[in-house]
Amino acid sequence: MVGVLILASATGAVAILLVVRLWIVLGSHHATPRESLGLLIVAGSGGHTTEILRLVGSLSSAYSPRHYVFADSDGMSAKKIRSFERARAKRDPATENINYYLHQIPRSREVLQSWLSSVFTTLYSMWFAFRLVHRIKPDLVLCNGPGTCVPICVSALILGILGIKKVIIVYVESICRVETLSLSGKILLHLSDYFIVQWPALKEKYPKSVYLGRVV
Repeated sequence: MVGVLILASATGAVAILLVVRLWIVLGSHHATPRESLGLLIVAGSGGHTTEILRLVGSLSSAYSPRHYVFADSDGMSAKKIRSFERARAKRDPATENINYYLHQIPRSREVLQSWLSSVFTTLYSMWFAFRLVHRIKPDLVLCNGPGTCVPICVSALILGILGIKKVIIVYVESICRVETLSLSGKILLHLSDYFIVQWPALKEKYPKSVYLGRVV
């Protein structure tokens, strides 16, 4: 009985410490200014990749190196990213020597996949996502809604909870979302440092979000 009480007390103490640490991490919005910021960009298939590349195209060369991550079943994003980087280097010689890297992780949930089975595939994806984020240790994660962004952002948050590194998470909801958030958005609304929407109706529904008009 005493052993059970001790175990319960220890578990409760650990849980409290994790909650406090999570609160500190989510409340730390101000990063120390640096000459460059390592950027981890989550690309999705189709429109998600197109939108995120438009957004990256507006960023300065200070955001380097750039790490792109996408699902291993996504056959188009790698081609779009390479084409984008080549065009950018040709257009702006100052960015020619900026390194960029491509990474793949298992998709957390396929289209029409059952919710029950997606729990297991998401955990599987999380394992790869955390290893990747831990290895890269980016300063900032930028994403716009593909399912792949959830395990990546959770992994970035865990890095801060464990005291390894505070990673800023910036979520930009897709321009297609006019009145309701995507599933990824509903999850990351509570986990991201900056949650940006592109329609005033979403700002009214979700006061925590930031409305900047159309950004992509």
